[in-house]
Amino acid sequence: MAPGDDTAARPFTICRADAPVPPALAGAVAAIGNFDGVHLGHRVLVEGVRAEARAAGRPAVILTFEPHPRAYFTPDAPMFRLTGLAAKEIVFAHLGLDGLIVRRFDGALAATGARAFVLDFLKGALGLSGVVVGHDFHFGRGREGTPAILAELCREAGMRCRIVAPVALGGETEPVSSSAIRAALAAGDIVRANALLGYRWFVLGAVRHGDKRGRQLGFPTANMMLPDCGLAHGIYAVRVRLASGDFRDGVASYGRRPTFDDGAPLLETYLFNFSDDLYGQDIAVEFVGHIRGEERFASADALVERMHVDAAMARALLARDETPSMLT
Repeated sequence: MAPGDDTAARPFTICRADAPVPPALAGAVAAIGNFDGVHLGHRVLVEGVRAEARAAGRPAVILTFEPHPRAYFTPDAPMFRLTGLAAKEIVFAHLGLDGLIVRRFDGALAATGARAFVLDFLKGALGLSGVVVGHDFHFGRGREGTPAILAELCREAGMRCRIVAPVALGGETEPVSSSAIRAALAAGDIVRANALLGYRWFVLGAVRHGDKRGRQLGFPTANMMLPDCGLAHGIYAVRVRLASGDFRDGVASYGRRPTFDDGAPLLETYLFNFSDDLYGQDIAVEFVGHIRGEERFASADALVERMHVDAAMARALLARDETPSMLT
């Protein structure tokens, strides 16, 4: 359950790809956006859509698009996504919403003008009764639609419309943004990133076979690939949700293993007091704190000595961390 949210236990319906909108979400009010990270700024949109839906007696939903429009327009450019669709589904299910509608972002949608986007797509195809968007929301062919245009088109369509102002972290002037969170993660500043998110940043993935070097060193690890991940290479205190639903604390290395092979970036997580086989299982890794940057050691023995220090530091960080989790 999200912190302070006693509505998270309500039924949550997901409508993916091109599936028709189910009866449970008919006539919904939708917050629209990419929601990368589902950060504190996005959470204000969630609060807004819940308020509008409650006033109208309608379901409150999120409307988002896959692939991310930036990935559609520039498919060859690497893109560090804070939360893929699976992670968004986990977070949104905690926020007291009735559902999530995912629609395909393709050539037809990209070519849809602002007027048709509201009248034919939002009102006609999806049957929405209202929308909530951020102050910088643009839509339609060539991003021709602005919040002001959206408000006018919604009035014409008889739909509710709320425009949400930018949100800043307490005492700051810079708005909370996905870009600011990416910058924090690129610097290894997990505390800052988690503060902007409002929860522990996490990644999802399947445990893959590695070279078993960690086991030889006395630190067997669960290894995951993180495609296009912009996280700083280094050592982190982490908490892991296993496929069974159990949680384990641990310490993780993300990087190229400079002491050995300088290979492709890999997330290698050592779980405290755990020895079971995790190969092929899907796990979630929450990042709690940064311990140090990636280093090259003169020998395997020197690395092992430092790994014991890293594990002790990770335990200390985990013991005092009070950042909320979206995985529990």
